[in-house]
Amino acid sequence: MITKTLRPALLLAVFFATALPSNPVRAGQPRPRVVVINLDTMIHQVSAEYVIRGIHYANEHNADAILLELNTPGGLVTSMQEIVHAIYESRATVITYVAPSGATAASAGFFVLLAGDLAVMSPGTNTGAAHPVLMFGGDVGKTMEEKIESDVASYIRSIAQKRGRNVALAEQAVLKSTSFTDKEALDDKLIDAVAGSPSEIFAKFDGRAVERFNGASTTLHLANAEVEPYTMSRFEGFLAWVADPNIAFILGAIGLLCLYIEFTHPGMVAPGVVGAISLVLALYAFNLLPINYAGLLLILTALALFALEAKLTSHGVLAAGGIVALVLGALILVRSPWPEARIHLATALSVALPLGAITIVLLRFAIAAKRRKAVTGEAGMVGLVGVAHTDLDPAGKVMVRGELWEARAAGRIPQGARVRVREIEGLTLVVESAPETR
Repeated sequence: MITKTLRPALLLAVFFATALPSNPVRAGQPRPRVVVINLDTMIHQVSAEYVIRGIHYANEHNADAILLELNTPGGLVTSMQEIVHAIYESRATVITYVAPSGATAASAGFFVLLAGDLAVMSPGTNTGAAHPVLMFGGDVGKTMEEKIESDVASYIRSIAQKRGRNVALAEQAVLKSTSFTDKEALDDKLIDAVAGSPSEIFAKFDGRAVERFNGASTTLHLANAEVEPYTMSRFEGFLAWVADPNIAFILGAIGLLCLYIEFTHPGMVAPGVVGAISLVLALYAFNLLPINYAGLLLILTALALFALEAKLTSHGVLAAGGIVALVLGALILVRSPWPEARIHLATALSVALPLGAITIVLLRFAIAAKRRKAVTGEAGMVGLVGVAHTDLDPAGKVMVRGELWEARAAGRIPQGARVRVREIEGLTLVVESAPETR
């Protein structure tokens, strides 16, 4: 029988036994901390600097692990290599994770995924298609192309070998642009797990020993981990936004249009400032993207057709050709097998149609103004008719537009006769006789 004095102590013991978690954090020890870095844009200089700085931050603040979330169509090889190097150098374990469902880690993102100490994909994601694309379009020759492919293939083999992943399939993603679903990647040992959330990853790998790039082994303690997001700065976010091919194309179109307005209407200032800034930002973005020279040539052809439409009477044929050339040029301007990394059709149309119409209208106004006879100032006096105020033999004075001018003529013109201004030499009018009109 339990005495009355023991009953409170027993109830207290039962309370603590049921209240404590099944896998409690050791007394006096803080919760594990995981820094989350979200790479959800193209891999270029801006995004690479953000990821590398995030990895350094996690190491400096003694994070237990880094969760690098990937949703990228790929990007520059040099920027990808910088990220991979930072992953290798990280003291904290790096978990690469393709998320959320529907996300992709294509091209350069495939390299980053395989470089992680642990590679995980969310259900409904895909990866692969890592065939190298030249930064600028053009035929470099079969030998050079094979050298580039061989170099990139050897790089992915080294990553896969060091991480214990399927080397043959990793190389196939480079040489044949093969893509893999999350299930295929797991079954073929390209990744370590499929998980629907970060908490599922932490639970799955808690207590698991992981071999690091340097050969050392570390045991993960991720249960009940505290997640700390590491976000881009506002300036980095702005630059990453500008680097989007669609935004860059729009900025380029705005820049060209505003600069044209400034050149044809000097002194307005505002269009020149806006155009210069927009064009510089567009050039910065295109410098980070694999550009196709054929697309650039089509865009320049479109601008030339718009100019011809303003000068010639083609009944819209040249304008239509310019719009078609501009749309096609925009669609192939960025060399990438993934639609997310190219200019969308809606963007191309929304830029081509207004740009073509505005450019043609402005050009016609400019051409008409250039051809129109001047009606003010000294130049506006050429062709006007006046009256000889004195005899011109050959010099004298004439009255034109209510003003008395020094004048000279090729022959004698009597006072009171009608004269027409042929040209102006300084402050002297050169005139000729103007017969009376009936």
